[in-house]
Amino acid sequence: MWMYLGLLSALFLGLHNLCKKHAVQGNEVFPVLLGTISSGFLLLLPFYLGSHFAPEYTKSLGFFVEGIPWQKHGFIFIKSAIMAASWVLAYQALKHLPITIVTPIRSAGPFFTFIGAIFIYQERPNALQWIGFFLIIGSVILYSKIGKKEGIHFKRNKWIFAIVAATFLGASSGLYDKFLIQNLELNPQTLQFWFCWYTVLILLVILAITWFPKAEKRRAFTWRWSIPAVGILLQTADYFYFRALQDPEALIMILSAIKRSQIIIAVVIGGLIFKEQNKRKKLVPLAGIMLGVFLILYS
Repeated sequence: MWMYLGLLSALFLGLHNLCKKHAVQGNEVFPVLLGTISSGFLLLLPFYLGSHFAPEYTKSLGFFVEGIPWQKHGFIFIKSAIMAASWVLAYQALKHLPITIVTPIRSAGPFFTFIGAIFIYQERPNALQWIGFFLIIGSVILYSKIGKKEGIHFKRNKWIFAIVAATFLGASSGLYDKFLIQNLELNPQTLQFWFCWYTVLILLVILAITWFPKAEKRRAFTWRWSIPAVGILLQTADYFYFRALQDPEALIMILSAIKRSQIIIAVVIGGLIFKEQNKRKKLVPLAGIMLGVFLILYS
């Protein structure tokens, strides 16, 4: 069951990536990010209020937000800080790079998760899983070769370094999620609500320094329908992902790989919508990534 929940998460993540590219194109990144996280927070707020004023009804819906001690709040704040840093880097990179380059690099995230799962959680991959993960990494390297034809030199482009750092931080957060869900026994909606709340606070501090005082940047920001759509789709994807992690048999390395199937939507549909270059050539490494995911699932 947890694998199917992972696939549902991948579906909503793929749609989320398309909306995210639309939201940041030619726009100010930080207020876009704040708008997306705030939209997710507002989506979850009724469940938090319902948990206080109509707890039995909210429990019957399966969206009860539990009261948690301050120690658990501290652990959630750490996740918020990690993901805020990852998103700031990723959104800046997405603003300056094609989605068909950014998404495949993000697909290397399972490799970092894979290593962490082995050393931290003692998850043991078999031969097919090893082959699958190295297929994913090899395909990402092939994407870098194609990216050079679009004037994107991976060794000299600072936005490439930004998206690599964002990927590493995102993978670290994925490993941390397993600890939060399984060790601390947080339910998905409780984790999501407080995570959004602390992330909004962190982003407000960043904007207070980098955006609010600068009138020209405020004028450069454009509100778009895709901004709240990004937040809603992300929280929906995260809900299914955290539900999958609640299963004691769920392997974080496998879930991380399953989520990479989102790139079908980003590369194929996104390439058509945003009219990006070399779409056919990008289908070759895309096939390599999907073969890697298939081997992991088949194993």
